[in-house]
Amino acid sequence: MPQRDSALTDPLISGIAKGSKAYKLVGSYVTTPLNWAVITGKSSPYNTISDLKGTTIGISRYGSGSQTMAYVMALQQGWPTSELKFQVNNDIRGLIDSVNDGSTSAFMWEWFTTKPFVDAGECRFIGSVPTPWPSWLIAAHPERAPAAELKPFLEALSGYVRVFDKPEKRAADDVAFIKDKFGYPEEDIKAWLKTVGYPQNCTEIPKQVILDTLSVLEKAGFIQRPSGGFDVGEFVNTDVVNLV
Repeated sequence: MPQRDSALTDPLISGIAKGSKAYKLVGSYVTTPLNWAVITGKSSPYNTISDLKGTTIGISRYGSGSQTMAYVMALQQGWPTSELKFQVNNDIRGLIDSVNDGSTSAFMWEWFTTKPFVDAGECRFIGSVPTPWPSWLIAAHPERAPAAELKPFLEALSGYVRVFDKPEKRAADDVAFIKDKFGYPEEDIKAWLKTVGYPQNCTEIPKQVILDTLSVLEKAGFIQRPSGGFDVGEFVNTDVVNLV
């Protein structure tokens, strides 16, 4: 069985840009942005994103999507990214506790996975920042996941994705599956499905997705461009991926 996984686009690309050899990109999984909510404590003094300038932001770990998106938020707000301050709180529970005990001002997490905590009154939304790139890619170890096994896997996955993405499936079966699997309210599932798009061919990665993601990460100061520039071919397994 090939060693592969799907993960958020930005940590995957930034990891390779920083020199990781543990994986290469082998496919696409979601073609739409991920909507990152900006969350603060239930009784905190922060009510808008602009209130967060100069404060300490909670993150799950260094290099995570929660940190990357804090840089993206800072760029959008015109804040110097070099002045961002972070506190690692490991998981959603630690992040919520930190905004309520005042050790951090806010944190960023996917909107719908955080919504149950907001609905329960444990924390508050004060804004959102969608990723400036498609949200999920597929990666695999460059040696332990041979192309001969990855290609049929990705072809089969493409077939399942196309079925899942059919309008009639989105209207009924997909909702029932997600509700049974994760327990989210039906109205939230339907709202989430309206925001999510899938590739027709999981073996394709648009070259521009990699370039645009690298550009934003570089502007944020999250990665540094090498003297000769980035080679997109170094980010993908060219025996598997079709760069389009």
